[in-house]
Amino acid sequence: MNVTRLDVSLIGRVAVVTIVLTGAMACSKGESSTSTVPPAETTGAPPDTGSVAEGQKIFRFDTFGDEQLWTDTLRLHEVVEKNVDPTTALTVGLKVDSDALPADLLKTADLTSPATTVALLKLNAVVGLQATVDANNRITRLGVTCALCHSTVDNSVMPGIGKRLDGWPNRDLNVGAIIALSPALPADKKAVYTSWGPGKYDPRYNQDGKSTPLVLPPVYGLAQVTNETYTAEGPISYWNAYVAVTQMGGHGNFTDARLGIDVKHSPDMVTSKLPALRAYQHSLPTPPPPAGSFDAALAERGRAVFERSCASCHVGGSGTDNNNGTLHSPAETGVDGAYAARTANKAYRTTPLRALWQHPPYFHDGSTATLADVVTHYNRVLSLNLTTGQQRELIEYLKSR
Repeated sequence: MNVTRLDVSLIGRVAVVTIVLTGAMACSKGESSTSTVPPAETTGAPPDTGSVAEGQKIFRFDTFGDEQLWTDTLRLHEVVEKNVDPTTALTVGLKVDSDALPADLLKTADLTSPATTVALLKLNAVVGLQATVDANNRITRLGVTCALCHSTVDNSVMPGIGKRLDGWPNRDLNVGAIIALSPALPADKKAVYTSWGPGKYDPRYNQDGKSTPLVLPPVYGLAQVTNETYTAEGPISYWNAYVAVTQMGGHGNFTDARLGIDVKHSPDMVTSKLPALRAYQHSLPTPPPPAGSFDAALAERGRAVFERSCASCHVGGSGTDNNNGTLHSPAETGVDGAYAARTANKAYRTTPLRALWQHPPYFHDGSTATLADVVTHYNRVLSLNLTTGQQRELIEYLKSR
């Protein structure tokens, strides 16, 4: 498929930048199936380039010109201006940056009025949304940024309002419900989008028309990770470009012959920003587990269980054998293969284990609710033969990661 323009039939474009798609253990026992990830045919960024400060601005505020989709095609600016009050916005998982708010604003603001949402957009306070508002308080342009899906807030003011936590997946965000607000979409597409639910998104629906939504991933702790997707199509700048151009609707270039995608725009508002964007993402540390959130003594014993049963795939500092090019068939790890079948590699990488306490549910599709469920799954599928006590120790160790 040669995708050369945006149209309503290719609407699944939302900011899922750098889909690391963090799940839980894809550990393996014995031999694993191995394949080499082919190079991506897209403009990549050389290593160790780009300004972290500039990357932060891009991550938080740059739409890459995607207003052409969200405003011109989806007409979501009309919906937001007329119908989306702050209470509704928080209900669908949008977040508000308290640092952008004047003192005491929330004490007097009407949180049931769409006019307050417009005022928050003028203040640049809605995480992941950028709007141009005229002198009559009408939204003339609306776009999305990387932060929409890959930032949240600490809820220090109230649920949904607080200080930014960049890189944390917004598992409250109902991307599909937001897209389905568009008056430009037919009922059958709206039904697909609304079926995804909070914290999930399908980054290929607009390419193949199939729907197997994935949990929104964190984008912290990436510095030692080579490939940024469950199925390892390419490195971080590959996926940033894919999402910016084919999902967010940005004005840029992306080509991958393996997927039959060839999008070109002039000017290209994406490629030159990839080095700084990646530099910022690489700078985001994995958040440590909260004090008292795990049993330290059990976790220490669980480390030995992990090293014996899981570390052959969750290798070293990177936490993934995919840095060496290894991929695993769905059957190997007992996970659903429907999404993998839609991708270039048809298999899954071992997912790095980063801040597992912070982002349930687990696996690429969110099909496993707790770490206990994850351990039970692999104990059965991989015949690990862990006792009940060893499983508990392993769970505590995973909570400490």
